[in-house]
Amino acid sequence: MKRICLVVVGLYLQLLSAFSQTVDTTNYKPRKLTINEINLVHSYYHQEGDHSAVTGGIGTQKLSDYANNIELNLMKYNKYNRKIDLNIDMGIDYYTSASSDNIDPSTISSASSHDLHIYPTVTRTATNEQKGTKNNFQLSFSAESDYFSYGFGGGFAKQSKDRNRELTVNAKLYLDQVRIILPIELRTLTTGGFPGAPNEHDYPYKSRNTFSSSYTLSQVINKRWQLLFLLDLAYQQGYLSLPFHRIYFSDNSETIERLPSERFKIPVGIRSSYFIGDRLVLRSYYRFYHDDWGLDAHTIDNELAIKFTPFFSISPFYRYYTQTAIRYFAGYKMHASTEQYYSSDYDLAAFNSSFFGAGFRWAPPKGVLGHPNWSMVELRYGHYSKTDGFVSNVISVNLKFK
Repeated sequence: MKRICLVVVGLYLQLLSAFSQTVDTTNYKPRKLTINEINLVHSYYHQEGDHSAVTGGIGTQKLSDYANNIELNLMKYNKYNRKIDLNIDMGIDYYTSASSDNIDPSTISSASSHDLHIYPTVTRTATNEQKGTKNNFQLSFSAESDYFSYGFGGGFAKQSKDRNRELTVNAKLYLDQVRIILPIELRTLTTGGFPGAPNEHDYPYKSRNTFSSSYTLSQVINKRWQLLFLLDLAYQQGYLSLPFHRIYFSDNSETIERLPSERFKIPVGIRSSYFIGDRLVLRSYYRFYHDDWGLDAHTIDNELAIKFTPFFSISPFYRYYTQTAIRYFAGYKMHASTEQYYSSDYDLAAFNSSFFGAGFRWAPPKGVLGHPNWSMVELRYGHYSKTDGFVSNVISVNLKFK
């Protein structure tokens, strides 16, 4: 039930780096799977707001999340002299949520007030270094108390002869099952017990499937400038609402969120990395998003890496985001009961947001604290705010061992 609002956690999970044992492949190419890297990231996230969809667009959105990721990278060369990478990524989050606890406000602390989110992923990548090609296959699983998901994916990449250009194509399929847990006052004998019964019965599941493909083209413009063009296409089908999101109509009647059973998304973006001398790197990103629910969005992101020494850098960043509302959104008691679709989830409303902070990276040549295998430590902090009063903070620690 952590789908309250954890957009910012998604941004910080891009921090994955390495805790590793180095394998020198310059002169030696292992034929058996060898530990190459182990990535460790821990982050803490906290949010506050007053527009919870669980209580119809009003009420607390307070939530805290503790995220941990461990990624194991194994590597070998097969008999065709192709490099094989096997990545095993294990994510475990624990969160506490006052907003989801309001699914059953009659209890002091129900099961929905806290939860575990477990999401392992296994990716196999084969690289032909002579031809400049890669192909990969991915399996993933994700589970919380109210849903589980299976993911399958694959992709292909091809470099140009001069290695200055690369085209990548990926496709993924997610098969989700959503547990239909209703607000307590809307439960009946067939939805999990008598009205007012504790949330300890079996509930039916409904399916939600996501098909996505992504296309990227990277290009080295010159020694200082690199560009990356991105196109994503995604189609969702099935139960796209959340059953514990309340709707309060203008006539004071009550029901749960209802959204269309299909959604098509088209994000288009461009990334730029520009080296300003030896000590400054400017990374910029722009994305335009459109879907057939009527949501249009723009994202602008800039990060400046400042190298004070070859081994220590600070990277301040700023991200601005703006979106329009979907055509099915309205606030508390603003929907009419005659409407076909309705949502009071403020993540689907019109808003502007800002996300800013900084990263601190230290990678001494002889290792952190003199340990030769501990090659890097990084600390990042970010503050996020929306124009509807929602605020959050996140801090991440990243250790890299080689």
